[in-house]
Amino acid sequence: MDRTTLTAALKPLERRELVKISVDKEDKRSRRLTITATGRTLLGKAFPVWRRAHAEIERLILHGRSGELRMALRALS
Repeated sequence: MDRTTLTAALKPLERRELVKISVDKEDKRSRRLTITATGRTLLGKAFPVWRRAHAEIERLILHGRSGELRMALRALS
């Protein structure tokens, strides 16, 4: 992921106070990301939903070929 895409993805999370972005003390060009308590709470709620969705996708992929699908998708990206 390039810097511009990452910045665009992080800004809404920062606005919602789900992550905190701060300047790295040792390298002022770098940024440190910290998940906030609010972010941790939301992640805790989202994770089970994510697991169920992935389990359903795995179930729908015929003949246990999810590994092949992942390899093909990685090749495309």
